[in-house]
Amino acid sequence: MLIVIFSVMLYHYIKITIFENIVQSLTLEAKNISAKPEIINLEYKDSKSFDLIKIVPNDDNLTRAEFVSTKDDNATYLTLYYPYKNDLLVLTKNTSEYSSIVDQILVDILIINATAIFLILFYALFLSRMLLAPLRSFCLKLGELNERFLQEVETDELPVEFKPLGDGVNRLIGRILTFVQYQKELFIGAAHELKTPLAVMKTKNEVTLIKERDSQKYIEALKNNNEAINQMNKMISSILEIGRQEGAQFEQPVMTDIIAYINEIGNNFLILAKGDDRNIKINLRPHSLKIMIQPTLFLHVLQNFVQNAIKFSPKEATIEINSTLINGEFIVRVIDEGIGIDESKDLFAPFKRYGNSSGAGLGLFLAKGAAQALGGNIELRNRTDRSGTIATFILPIRNNKYKKR
Repeated sequence: MLIVIFSVMLYHYIKITIFENIVQSLTLEAKNISAKPEIINLEYKDSKSFDLIKIVPNDDNLTRAEFVSTKDDNATYLTLYYPYKNDLLVLTKNTSEYSSIVDQILVDILIINATAIFLILFYALFLSRMLLAPLRSFCLKLGELNERFLQEVETDELPVEFKPLGDGVNRLIGRILTFVQYQKELFIGAAHELKTPLAVMKTKNEVTLIKERDSQKYIEALKNNNEAINQMNKMISSILEIGRQEGAQFEQPVMTDIIAYINEIGNNFLILAKGDDRNIKINLRPHSLKIMIQPTLFLHVLQNFVQNAIKFSPKEATIEINSTLINGEFIVRVIDEGIGIDESKDLFAPFKRYGNSSGAGLGLFLAKGAAQALGGNIELRNRTDRSGTIATFILPIRNNKYKKR
């Protein structure tokens, strides 16, 4: 389109330039003739520049020069009617040669345009096929992937422009592999955690039934079985919690005043802590911070931090919840006065329990999954001023729409 527009403009520019020169020459000659003192009253054709020069009556009372283009079967002419005293000075010039030149220029421009458009289309099709060939090959490789044996796709043959696409697909495959491995470990751990107490229960029942015993022995066996069943119920509840958390990852993010939200759920934490003879202290900065977030996932993280702090802190201990905004990162900390942690161990592994408190060993595992789904991360470290643990949730909000007050 730009080529056509440029060609049309070029054609009109050439045409105007040529005929402007003719118009200027006619006008200059008319001025020279009218400046002569003698009166021209005869028609003659001996001018080398013009085909006809004559004087005619000014019947139309023209007061300024006018140009008229005429054409017959053999030629084209440009005629100037120039006021000369009470008459008109008529100068006519044959412009057939110039018209032919202009027409030939138009034909040449059309041919050049058609050729250029054809070459551009051919080059574009050829170039697009050449550039898309590696992409087609990459798509074929993706189509041939076996969902049971996922592996990253080779991107060495991709052009530089498509490298980010290949890297992004491989990152996605890596995340899928991590998720599959996570699910595998989770199911294996769940099966092991449920199978062991069932085997113990069965053994105790078999031993109890080998011979007749007094009622107290039967009561004791039933109590042990009930305790094991309670532990399995906790395990099943934790596994159900994993399902709910995965569903929460598809929750639509909403604009939330995260400070107000923490204060709101903090009241529930106060009730929970008071029931276990602990205290909660809340110290949040800034005073207001609106961000796009999935509230349920955030609640999973903070609730796990507080529950662990209450569980591992001694009675009458104070648990602090504070927050701050530093360099585009919203940081929430839960600080307890417990016995601390062993920082050399993987505290986020599923079904790993530390300390003397009971549980399924999935709390920190779930908290880490929720934090990663939010795009953040969690950290656990010991306090340096005294015994206790600092649980930290870091949420980058550089690319998040937020309002600070």
